[in-house]
Amino acid sequence: MPTPFDEVIEKIKERGYHNQRLEEHSDIVGNGILSDLISSCGPLKKDFDENKVKSWLNVHAPGARGRKIDLLIGEPDPNGDPDLNNIRICIENKSVITAHRNSYARFDDLNETLQVIHRVKSEAVIVATVLVGLAERYLNVSDRIKPQYKGKEADFKNQILPLLSHGDPKLWEQFSVAVSSNRTNDPAKTIKKFKTLPVRNPGQTHQMGFDFLLVVPIFIDNVNEPYIARENPFGINIDSDYSNMLAIICKAYLARWHF
Repeated sequence: MPTPFDEVIEKIKERGYHNQRLEEHSDIVGNGILSDLISSCGPLKKDFDENKVKSWLNVHAPGARGRKIDLLIGEPDPNGDPDLNNIRICIENKSVITAHRNSYARFDDLNETLQVIHRVKSEAVIVATVLVGLAERYLNVSDRIKPQYKGKEADFKNQILPLLSHGDPKLWEQFSVAVSSNRTNDPAKTIKKFKTLPVRNPGQTHQMGFDFLLVVPIFIDNVNEPYIARENPFGINIDSDYSNMLAIICKAYLARWHF
């Protein structure tokens, strides 16, 4: 089945390049997971149909200054807003694509959200997805190239945009000041780091841990065509893991909210 991560790739192709400042991938993945859950998880669909639960994007996390939950599913309060004491599913979507040094910040984001949600509602189903970039070089279009065309947007659209993500190697030299580099072993180190986040056993809601952690290798450099790295050296079966994630969320939801 297509995954929400495929939709992220299609959005990049539609724009012509990846804009790391928008962080729109989180909403795309969140909405995609929600749609797939409602289609595949009968108990959750029933609760949505009966208006027992609603979903929200980018909800301020309880007790965490400035922190937001990417996708929250739970019981609404009388005003239709999320009742943060009755969270049922929390999904966080992070990415480490342009610079692997950012893995530390994204790791801390997930760890803090996990602690906050567990403290408020330990029974909540807590899931994290992480896009991990495999490219050794990244052409920073949004910060380094596009600003050069301020006031000349038509030139950017007509002369530069058609070249992006189409495999033109001359771009690396033409915009050398816009190139950031990663080390060959950075993706492996990043994946290893995120896999140290705690994942709890089914039914052990007293344990603090994610119910599922999904790592998705992805290739994006804004010079070559982006793609989901279904063939990867890490033994990650993206489609199987995604289907397994949906099944585990549904099973946990059934056990915790329909007992």
